[in-house]
Amino acid sequence: MGLLSLGTPLDWNNTKIYADEIRKRGVKQFCNIHRKIKDRKNDCLKWGDEVEFTLVKFDHKNKRCYLLLKAEEILPTLQGPENRGEKCLTLWRPEYANYMVEATPGAPYQHKTSCFNRVEANMKLRRKQVQELLGEDEYILCITAFPWLGCANFTFPNYLPTPGRGISTSLFYCDQAIYAGHPRFHCLTKNIRERRNRKVVINVPLFIDENTPRPFIEDLDQYGDESKPDSESKLASKPDQIYLDAMGFGMGCSCLQMTFQAQSLEEARHLYDQLTPLTPIMLALSASSPIWRGYLSDIDCRWNIISASCDDRTLEEMGLEPLKENRFVINKSRYGNIDSYLCEENQKYNDLPLTKDEELFQDLIQNGVDESLAKHIAHLFIRDPLVVFEEKLNINDDEETDHFENIQSTNWQNMRFKPPPINSSIGWRVEFRPTEVQITDFENAALVTFIVLITRAILSFKLNLIMPLSKVDQNMETSQKKDACLNEKFYFRKNIQTDNEAECELVEMSVNEIVNGNDQFPGFIHIINEYLSNMDVDVDTQCTIKQYLHFIEERACGKLMTTAAWIRKFVRSHPEYRKDSRINEQINYDLMWRIYLISTGQIKCPELLNQYETKSTI
Repeated sequence: MGLLSLGTPLDWNNTKIYADEIRKRGVKQFCNIHRKIKDRKNDCLKWGDEVEFTLVKFDHKNKRCYLLLKAEEILPTLQGPENRGEKCLTLWRPEYANYMVEATPGAPYQHKTSCFNRVEANMKLRRKQVQELLGEDEYILCITAFPWLGCANFTFPNYLPTPGRGISTSLFYCDQAIYAGHPRFHCLTKNIRERRNRKVVINVPLFIDENTPRPFIEDLDQYGDESKPDSESKLASKPDQIYLDAMGFGMGCSCLQMTFQAQSLEEARHLYDQLTPLTPIMLALSASSPIWRGYLSDIDCRWNIISASCDDRTLEEMGLEPLKENRFVINKSRYGNIDSYLCEENQKYNDLPLTKDEELFQDLIQNGVDESLAKHIAHLFIRDPLVVFEEKLNINDDEETDHFENIQSTNWQNMRFKPPPINSSIGWRVEFRPTEVQITDFENAALVTFIVLITRAILSFKLNLIMPLSKVDQNMETSQKKDACLNEKFYFRKNIQTDNEAECELVEMSVNEIVNGNDQFPGFIHIINEYLSNMDVDVDTQCTIKQYLHFIEERACGKLMTTAAWIRKFVRSHPEYRKDSRINEQINYDLMWRIYLISTGQIKCPELLNQYETKSTI
């Protein structure tokens, strides 16, 4: 979760008054950080994971499952040890929805290989700590998107949406589902909607089954839409698409993220660039969200949905109307893929249009920021601040960074470059953001371990994964297709053991070939094993890592299903499914209960997992 300052949030009309000042002072604050810390070297290599959990309640008598609105109630207890200054094994933060909680390890993991043996056990502890605070028939799950989200009675307690009124003004998503324990989330929702002067618009391709009505066009009046043919929602919705109209449909999803502290600014920029081409591969490998608002979709991932849910661009900024009130035409939502590499040697692969604030760019250059990094910051700062607290308007730019973080933290991209907090021992970091959360702690720990080991191999073997960013964008679209992990091809660098002076030859490869290799490409499993062969790894950690890599290997080659493929198969083989793309409450209940049983090890699911048992321990 981004910046969580406290205070009195301004509405949009007052926020935009201060937008220019906040942008200018935010850049000044970044320049202060850069000037003070840019030459710092030899920070310890550290890393950590962030898991977003979902709270649910089962009604076994009526075969129903609901999203449990209890995060605000349990978070004070979860955060108690941290607030009392105690040593913590876990840390807890609120998330967008009141049915979500976010958790990280109590402290970053270090460079020692033995840390890989602690990840899964720590994730299990987090799950246990929440479960102990829940009541009868209440459970914590790891799911990316709740299938019944936005359908009738999707929360417990139940609340009704308020079409045309309230925070979201949604036909489907009730405002009470948004976390109210911090003003950021209500303010984000309302200000994005008011800034764009209309509700967010999300259209998800529908999976067309044998009995799906064609064309599929919903009667939105049944949800309380205005009874006129040109209502906002009717104009926004499209045939054969699942229409969603609230930020909660995207930000109410859960994910798995990883943050890496580098030894220096230069190394952080290097990792940011090198990891970017891997983001679509990991999205496809972790695909887990094929159902939206009770309908089977023709996609497997959340990425474009959450992107649209956070899109605050006006019609002018989208290029649909001439620029009058706004400054720029902006090609993407503020939640999306990066538009520029950070290292100077990779600038030739920045083949996407890069809109930047020229005045702020010059300020950055004049303050000693190099051109590549200045372009990145000036591009982020074409955006307006979305959440401004009255008490934080007049701060000391030499000692605080709230204005910088205000805009930095609301540019949600597949990679995030994170400067150190001012006056802190924390170093330069990068965040890997695309991965979808998995059902079990084993799977999540395996994905985290896989990416962390790739970062170590990149640095140790001087690997070069860089490709034109336009190809990364294409790969991100490909990664979300149904069964992309098994059936799609992705652009990837043929030779990743060359420097940037060599020609960048791209080939199309499957996830299996990228992960497990082929005649011409070694594959990341082989590269990681080669890296580990040169490391001193204790027997227990070796056993754990071996199982994680075996799982990744089998997921990539199709011996094990992605979560999305498994969910899709579960639904389509359910006796209640009518082959009409629709899931009912019984199917939702049965699916969630099966996920709960799998996640707690009460039943086995050989389609998703083999008989893995690691030596992971706190």
